[in-house]
Amino acid sequence: MDRIISTFEELYICCTKYNKQIWEIAQEREAEQAEISINEFRAIVKKSLDAMKEAIKNGLHSKEMSMSGMCGDDCYRLQERYKKQHALFGSAFEKITTYALSTIEENLRMGKIVACPTAGSCAIVPSVLVGFSDELNIDEESQINALITAGEVGRIISNKVALAGAVAGCQAECGVASAMSAAALTQLRGGKIEEILNAMALAMKNLLGLTCDPVCGLVEIPCVKRNPFLAIHAVTASELALAGISSKIPPDEVIDALEQTGKLMSPTLKESSQAGLAKTKTAIELEKRLLK
Repeated sequence: MDRIISTFEELYICCTKYNKQIWEIAQEREAEQAEISINEFRAIVKKSLDAMKEAIKNGLHSKEMSMSGMCGDDCYRLQERYKKQHALFGSAFEKITTYALSTIEENLRMGKIVACPTAGSCAIVPSVLVGFSDELNIDEESQINALITAGEVGRIISNKVALAGAVAGCQAECGVASAMSAAALTQLRGGKIEEILNAMALAMKNLLGLTCDPVCGLVEIPCVKRNPFLAIHAVTASELALAGISSKIPPDEVIDALEQTGKLMSPTLKESSQAGLAKTKTAIELEKRLLK
């Protein structure tokens, strides 16, 4: 295997050179570095996939509110809505949006989730990957492959930008999660390497500048609803890429822009809850109530 891949250009070249998929390149490298077999590595990934599915299942059957009392029943409300009237975009849309809310609400309840890449963005990858797979009965091995691809995308981005709202805003959390999801979904749908990377770039560049301004300093508002929104954002990116629509800005340059935007972003908008939504009139009142 070649040296560690640190850019998307290097990833594309490596895939082309060896005529392999992104997940194949990634699993070989990870297994080699951990000194385990590929099957052992895939078993580890399967545990994460199983944990994602368990979080979805638990969240779909719970209305327990978070300790703040601000969030926890949105998934229930959405499911009730779909029982009465189906979503305009069909059953796949229903699965992705409800799975996203069920997972992020499990996080609020301190349930077991997979941080992918972070706890505040934990629902985006699972909702897209599992939701689409449930809709079309995608086999488990293909799901594992897609999750490995999502992980590889996150790993490469993390080479330049710390995946934390406190460092670069929510663009580095939910934004990156949406990009990871777009790549995984495009692979599941039979996309070529360049289409997978274009989907990632399209999703990421349209989320540059996304701030992290949590109300009351909690990963609840706007984090909960941001997860289903950006799950659908990932689907849009995949649709465009599979239609042959490319990002005019290459993937690595999009990540350069992500890094620069994070550095230019005010510290008040990077998880400090000192500006933005966190300092609206209603948010201040909510904070006062919680302090009491």
